[in-house]
Amino acid sequence: MHHFDVETLTPGRWRNGGGATREIASRPVGAEVFGWRASVADIEREGPFSAFGGVDRTLTLLAGDGVLLTCPGVFERLPARAGEPVTFSGDLPLSAELPGGGCRVLNIMVRRGHWTARVERVAGRVVPPSGHAGVFYVLRGRWQTGENAYVLESGQGVWWDEDDSAPGEGVAPLSPDAVALWADLTPAD
Repeated sequence: MHHFDVETLTPGRWRNGGGATREIASRPVGAEVFGWRASVADIEREGPFSAFGGVDRTLTLLAGDGVLLTCPGVFERLPARAGEPVTFSGDLPLSAELPGGGCRVLNIMVRRGHWTARVERVAGRVVPPSGHAGVFYVLRGRWQTGENAYVLESGQGVWWDEDDSAPGEGVAPLSPDAVALWADLTPAD
């Protein structure tokens, strides 16, 4: 497992100036076309949402009042509650509105036909299946990784590749208020 702290990841500004992204991981490393990508985005301004052809996306609100994503006649969703994943096609020409101001989201993207993603809010032990990749992001409380007893707090997490050895005991809550997001990334057969 690879550890991360969102606040120590270098933010990259968007081309349209509407926000910044902190990349957690992108696989394969250095490839022009990713198979899967995980990042945290700060959406600061309303406007067009970047399209990613052939990609399925899952956004999960981490902080703020949410972002309204619209594609007239096709799609309208508001990730309104922290920890509530919203999945959509990256092919859609979406527009983003910020009814309550800026927000922060976890962004999981997978190349359609090569990977699938399931993002869920968890409060109990997570043991990743062998052969899957994944991202584990702490929303609140304290968690501990099983292989090295590393303690994780809000804004921290771990990620792993499908080729990494099975993480054994996985990640377990240490406090009664522990809540996290788990993105289980499965390679297509």
